[in-house]
Amino acid sequence: MKDGFLRVAAATPKIRVADIDFNASAIIRYVKEADPDCALLVFPELCVTGATCGDLFRQESFIDAAWRALYQIAEETADCPQVFIIGLPAYVDGKLLDLACVLHQGAILGCNVKLTLSEAQSRYFSPYEGEGAFYDEYFDEEIPFGQPLYFCEQDLFSFTVLFDEDLRAPISDDVDAALNGCHIIATLSSHPYMVGAQEKIEQLLAASSRKMHAAYIYANAGSGESTTDLVFAGINFIYENGRKLAQSSAFANDILYTDIDLKFLHDERIRDDSWRTDFANSAIDADYSSISFPMELPEELTLRRKVAKNPFTPDNEEELRARCEQILNIQAMALVTRMQHIHCNHLVLGLSGGLDSTLAFLVCARALEILALPMTNIHAITMPCFGTTSRTKNNSIEMATSYGARIDEISIQDSVNQHFKDIGHDPAIHNAAYENAQARERTQLLMDLANDEGAIVVGTGDLSELALGWATYNGDHMSMYAVNASIPKTLIRHIVAYEASRLQNTKPELAAVLLDVLATPVSPELLPPSEDGTISQKTEDLVGPYELHDFFLYYFVRLGFAPSKIYRLANVAFAGEYDEKTIYKWEENFLRRFFTSQFKRSCMPDGPKVGAVDFSPRGELRMPSDASSKVFLDELKTVQPE
Repeated sequence: MKDGFLRVAAATPKIRVADIDFNASAIIRYVKEADPDCALLVFPELCVTGATCGDLFRQESFIDAAWRALYQIAEETADCPQVFIIGLPAYVDGKLLDLACVLHQGAILGCNVKLTLSEAQSRYFSPYEGEGAFYDEYFDEEIPFGQPLYFCEQDLFSFTVLFDEDLRAPISDDVDAALNGCHIIATLSSHPYMVGAQEKIEQLLAASSRKMHAAYIYANAGSGESTTDLVFAGINFIYENGRKLAQSSAFANDILYTDIDLKFLHDERIRDDSWRTDFANSAIDADYSSISFPMELPEELTLRRKVAKNPFTPDNEEELRARCEQILNIQAMALVTRMQHIHCNHLVLGLSGGLDSTLAFLVCARALEILALPMTNIHAITMPCFGTTSRTKNNSIEMATSYGARIDEISIQDSVNQHFKDIGHDPAIHNAAYENAQARERTQLLMDLANDEGAIVVGTGDLSELALGWATYNGDHMSMYAVNASIPKTLIRHIVAYEASRLQNTKPELAAVLLDVLATPVSPELLPPSEDGTISQKTEDLVGPYELHDFFLYYFVRLGFAPSKIYRLANVAFAGEYDEKTIYKWEENFLRRFFTSQFKRSCMPDGPKVGAVDFSPRGELRMPSDASSKVFLDELKTVQPE
């Protein structure tokens, strides 16, 4: 089970209400045709009989036939590798119970019992609390039953089984199961397809899986159940830690697969402070026992799990727009609070025409709107030097002018050349001193202007640059308030694009400027332009694509994944865009730069925390400035492509 990935599935076969033989055959076929690498397969509630049998559940011969079908299912799937769970009715201790039977290689491991019965079900079924066992002649063994039962495969993965209504109950057994080590909650359902029903269960699964740091496999009854007044659609879900990994289509009657990350779930529980509280520890049942079973798991899966290329960015367009608006408000309100606290009404920033300074400027404008201050209180400075192009300079001027902000052009070329004379540097040598002198001169100019005007310098650097150390120490690295400090480059693109679309109807010329900023190559513009006047120094040619670095950043810092696992996921996410050697090259580069640049992050200025990843030494990242990257680079070498 390399990297903690385990293949699971939810299956909804096309059944016939009360046709037990037909239904058993359908279940057997699904199990036999299932992916052999699938470890756990979950079927819907009462799928052997159908959940809509009504008073047929009062017929003893009907219930007996369902249990005999269980023998057939067990016998004909004895050579199948996966554990699977099916629902059926059965008499136990004189009560009719709604059971979820867990089967593996011809044996019943145990039967979980439904506790929370709907009004219709209480006409036939009884709840059963606690645990017990009953002897079955066919299997010739005592079969555990009750609720809760936990199942464990040699400590590699563990799960429990619930029913839909049990999960919806005010106090549900998934809490105890998670606290006692279960990372998977298999949920059987026979919920009809109605307006609004799907949204409710999605909200519940998202919230529960997030709270429990667990995976939920939800299998619902399908179209074969539809009879009389009810329609069933068999929409199944697999959730992991609040995120929907997979969802089946309505009326699909198929198997839904995905790969859940058990190691990630385990690590999330370790990182979550609430799981280390006295309450959580007292809730753990030291006497609980799990039902163990052996299973041969594949050493490595060819992942069927979708891996997002941009983990910082929502996939849903509406959600993305809402996220962009929220981030802009967080940034602006943070800046407003700082300005009010120090009684400052004026802002100074360098406006380069690049993505980062554009977003910082938009934040400044929004902050002044909130404070009802004139836009002339923003003093934007464009500071051309050796590498500045007319495209970026003109975009800066047009943007500031459109908002009514003050904009000045102050060339730093003469002052930088004077500095070169002072230190004896040959301007023809385009080394680090040549580049950093420009960045530091710009910062000095901004700081002095801010002091002169009673303003503060608003920083423009972003999270991705901080991760790579792509900032001049005591140059653009420094400011009086860094509004972009916890926003990755890939997300900044979306925020600027969102603002452009928002202004399209009211300020089309400004929107056009923002779109051109988005189309401009990312560059510090510290080296002379090409002969045709275009940007010659492109950041992504030097340090690598930001979409790759943001991917590495999220999985390394936020999730703590091993470099080899990040490399594996990156190859899935960027398949067809970057080859293995390219991904390896830039991940190695990311790790080297991340560790060697910590000293810059150890003294970074204040800035608002926007998302889950933040480098402030006063907040999320507590990392020594001189930590070695060797362990991580060595681990990455274990997957180095030939």
